[in-house]
Amino acid sequence: MGSVAAALGLSSPLFTNGHLSSPNNSTSLSVEDANDLAMVKPSSTAVSLPNYKWRLLIAYDGTRYAGWQFQVSPPTIQCIVEKALVQITKLEREHLHFVGASRTDTGVHAWGQVAHFITPFNYDSLDPIHSALNGLLPSDIRVREISAATPEFHARFSVKSKVYCYKIYNDSIMDPFQRYYAYHSAYKLNTTAMREAAKLFIGKHDFSAFVNTSRNDRVRDPVKTIFRFDVSEMGPLLQLEVEGSGFLYRQVRNMVALLIQIGKEAIPTDIVLKILATRDRRELAKYALSAPPHGLCLVSVKYNEEHLMLPSECPTSSFGRYHTISKCSFYRNPGIACHQSTKHPKELH
Repeated sequence: MGSVAAALGLSSPLFTNGHLSSPNNSTSLSVEDANDLAMVKPSSTAVSLPNYKWRLLIAYDGTRYAGWQFQVSPPTIQCIVEKALVQITKLEREHLHFVGASRTDTGVHAWGQVAHFITPFNYDSLDPIHSALNGLLPSDIRVREISAATPEFHARFSVKSKVYCYKIYNDSIMDPFQRYYAYHSAYKLNTTAMREAAKLFIGKHDFSAFVNTSRNDRVRDPVKTIFRFDVSEMGPLLQLEVEGSGFLYRQVRNMVALLIQIGKEAIPTDIVLKILATRDRRELAKYALSAPPHGLCLVSVKYNEEHLMLPSECPTSSFGRYHTISKCSFYRNPGIACHQSTKHPKELH
């Protein structure tokens, strides 16, 4: 555990050069961010409630990580974010109750992962903790938003639907800038056939035939509802975006794998319904293996409006702050330097 913490740069002291050590981050934690870290303290007025719940919106490049679910080695997204929260809040991980909406697999990315954690104290402002978190996290993980949440909100159990997108680069030569985020198919895919087949997934079905062997913590009801399954083209880049009530282990990658085979015109579109009817994973294995993880991204997690309501007398949600240079009479007084300031994105409009 100690070696991982050192690798993350989460327990390093402030050095004389004015930066906090962070080996996995491409940019060091500046003095300003270090000051934000020092400012993250409980509100003096937080006495009325036993605990406070906070919602995070997180984006990450999953290339270097063994998925979301907590484990120390190899490191996971939950492990990295949780360690930063432990340092900032000074709470033990079991007291944070840090939970994510989706347990993305090894190598899978996210733009809209949602998580929550609990503290026994309130915050006057969420900007300092937001800045401190992103200062401690490696550059391939970013907290996009922090907001207060009601006690009834639960990142996983309150979910209404999830949206995933799988990218396929369909050209004879792979774009090197897409290699970590899109699967390369050198076969010319029939997108019309793929769209027709994708529509057959829509509705309420037993997806037992599309789930890999479940892990002990992933035993779920195999009946899920797919609300939409869109196949769009942007030049050689295909985007397969699916929204559903929930997804089984590797279900999305297995559905995509079958659509790729249909796109190659190796099998007919109606094979989708035949495989669904069998409820047997071995039947799918006759036609397709799981698509690689790097093409998959969790786009968003949706909740009912009541679950997103802010509690009364809570701090303003934080969407990050721009660093700006304040106006000054520099040209009239060249010896006086301008002071840096930070503003919310909304304040700059």
